[in-house]
Amino acid sequence: MGRGIYSAAAALGALAVATGASGAGSATPGVTPTSIVIGGTIPLSGVASAYQTVGKGAAAYFRYVNDHGGVFHRKITYLIKDDQYDPSQTIQKTRELVEQDHVFAIFNSLGTEQNQATRPYLNAQGVPQLFVASGAGTWGKDYKQWPWTIGYQPNYLAEGTIYGRYIAKTAPKSKIGVLYQSDGYGNELLAGLKRGLGKKAKLIVSKQSYDATDSDVQSQIAKLKAAHANTMMLFSTPLFTIQAYNYSRKLGWRPKVYVNAVSSASNIMGIATNATDKKQTEGSISIVFLKDPTDPRWKNDPGIKLYRSIMKKYKGVQPNDVYNVYGMSVAHTFVEALKKAGRSPTRTSIMKAVTHLNVHNDPFLLPGIVVRTTATDRFPLDQARLERYHNGRWVSFGGLFRIR
Repeated sequence: MGRGIYSAAAALGALAVATGASGAGSATPGVTPTSIVIGGTIPLSGVASAYQTVGKGAAAYFRYVNDHGGVFHRKITYLIKDDQYDPSQTIQKTRELVEQDHVFAIFNSLGTEQNQATRPYLNAQGVPQLFVASGAGTWGKDYKQWPWTIGYQPNYLAEGTIYGRYIAKTAPKSKIGVLYQSDGYGNELLAGLKRGLGKKAKLIVSKQSYDATDSDVQSQIAKLKAAHANTMMLFSTPLFTIQAYNYSRKLGWRPKVYVNAVSSASNIMGIATNATDKKQTEGSISIVFLKDPTDPRWKNDPGIKLYRSIMKKYKGVQPNDVYNVYGMSVAHTFVEALKKAGRSPTRTSIMKAVTHLNVHNDPFLLPGIVVRTTATDRFPLDQARLERYHNGRWVSFGGLFRIR
């Protein structure tokens, strides 16, 4: 997982995938005859730096596209600024991208609170806020209020609902303890869990929250164990998810674990296993919608072969990190949308394109998953499968289901 710390200046130097004019003087900001400039914020350092490959994977894919002619002969310049997962920095860096770098659109910025902080500004300015890297349902359902914003990944409320329904059906005598981040991200997963459990919501015996700036969750895990929970829901980012497994082991507690998708990447689970033991992570359950580069079943898959060739040629970091795959998937979708936006793209035409998607050929998504939107359906990804962690890798089970 690359967890190194980078300065914003170094990040920009390393991650701008092409050079070219910003388009400050053109009719459409960020667009010139030879380039199109987009930008976004990613936590390249700080508590959520595990997610930096969400940006780096996208950057590598854009390099690949540029070397194959770009889109209508325009190369994509992707500027990434480090906000350290701090909404106040997200606001500052986003303003820099719009007002100084004159980007065409904000793309792939990560975090629920972070994107909520910049959404009013971007919508007031008429700047597309594209494919927000967060599963908050607001990106899809509140489009009338925020017409310039759209998400990408499956939404948290629906994900939590899936877990709740599965527990209610398969383990109706569970005693559930929940660790969740005290923001829109964690609260939405918790709300989904309750919705899925329905009348069995009383199975939740303890709910423990933490703040994204906390140093650890040791006391929260101790309280969940003390409540005699035998099932633990981890609605937490990677650092705290790893800690939760570790502290549980130290307490001699081995609950059944459900880990939300944003922290279930194989490399994160590998770290959690190494920090504890195989028995601690064995049997954990999550959802999956991307091809996992560590899964042997995809060894000869054309999409994963393309992924590995891009990572090798463009010197991507942590090739076994599934967040890189996510980054490439969202970059692929942006390229498809840019093609639909026309030879002279405008901010209006890109919004029309991203709200009329029907992409069947994303090489990085599980077979059968379609990226689809309409003017009134702003949820690009709404399909997934359940998966179980077994013998050091994820094994999916059951068929595709709609996440809505």
